[in-house]
Amino acid sequence: MNAPAQVAAMDLAERARRAAKVAAEFADRVDAEGRFPAEGMEAVKAERLMGVMIRPELGGESATLTQVADVCAILGQSCAATAMTYAMHQIQIASLADYAVGSAWHEAFLKRICDEQLLVASATSEAGIGGNLRNSICAIEVDGPIARLTKDATVISYGAAADAIMVTSRRNAEAPHPDQVATLFLKEQYTLERTSVWDTLGMRGTCSDGYIFRGECPAEQILPRPFAEIAAQSMLAVSHLLWGALWYGIAADAVARSQAFVRAAARKMPGQTPPGALRLAEASNLLQQVKANVVAGLKQFEAAKGNADALNAMSFSVAMNNIKVGTSQMILVIINHCMLICGISAYKNGTPYSLGRHLRDAHSAQLMISNDRILGNTSTMLLVNKQDTSLLG
Repeated sequence: MNAPAQVAAMDLAERARRAAKVAAEFADRVDAEGRFPAEGMEAVKAERLMGVMIRPELGGESATLTQVADVCAILGQSCAATAMTYAMHQIQIASLADYAVGSAWHEAFLKRICDEQLLVASATSEAGIGGNLRNSICAIEVDGPIARLTKDATVISYGAAADAIMVTSRRNAEAPHPDQVATLFLKEQYTLERTSVWDTLGMRGTCSDGYIFRGECPAEQILPRPFAEIAAQSMLAVSHLLWGALWYGIAADAVARSQAFVRAAARKMPGQTPPGALRLAEASNLLQQVKANVVAGLKQFEAAKGNADALNAMSFSVAMNNIKVGTSQMILVIINHCMLICGISAYKNGTPYSLGRHLRDAHSAQLMISNDRILGNTSTMLLVNKQDTSLLG
């Protein structure tokens, strides 16, 4: 990394830490009340982090996915709901920034994101297909210059708080389910009729209610590239990597709390090794494995970016799937170690070592795009694709 890039990365990280400090103050209340992390996201916007991946001529900073993942990890150590909202927003930004190049409307909107620090949500899940990203039942209707769409979206995370929503659908009423497009609707161009309430074990602050989405907008707001291309080359990999980064952040904070617990115990027993010290070393080892997994994936993505053949390769998809599955499983093991280290102080709410929120938030990781579905897809690819065994990628 050259000197200007290092300065930019440090600047982003410092801004993220300032936002994370605010988010941490409200994390327990966001969780307890099941409400949108308004304070954390306002702090993120105040630090002008919403459009950092957008190119400078449109007001962004051309931040790499690795830099954005670091922001997600920093936020994840303070408030998982803020981190997840930010990560999901950035997944949409990656799709827009790379797959709407040359579209005057979308580039003007990217500039608005930077200028106004707008929040973008997505609606991919649908009644009848669940979270199957690559299938849609609803179809967009294009009538001359106008596009209309109705979608029974089982989940739209932070939909009520978003300034715009990217919605997937079939290209037209005659198109097969996998022939999809993505359309960006502005807040004033759609209505949301709530059909279900997000009352969950964890990740409560994402407010991922279900809605009937009804929108009408100029047809130019349909993204110019097929959604199949966006999903395969950007959305799936970016999702797994940014989610992995924020999950790492949750686990990292759990380890930090257990480390503080062991240190406090050591001060009370000079000359003795506290009972939890050995388990803390095990948790640190597992956390390093999670970090290595995510970092390796980010390096692979950055190396493949812009190369359609590399991004479409089965080996790339297998690697991204493995990062998601491995990270989502390992963080639960780590947090459980930390629970055992801190004992009742971790089990109770309101202590410096409380880990109930961390554990509940972490349980969502295996369910966000079900690990069973991902493993099924991976197993199919491995039937026809040789496992990559090189250490050089």
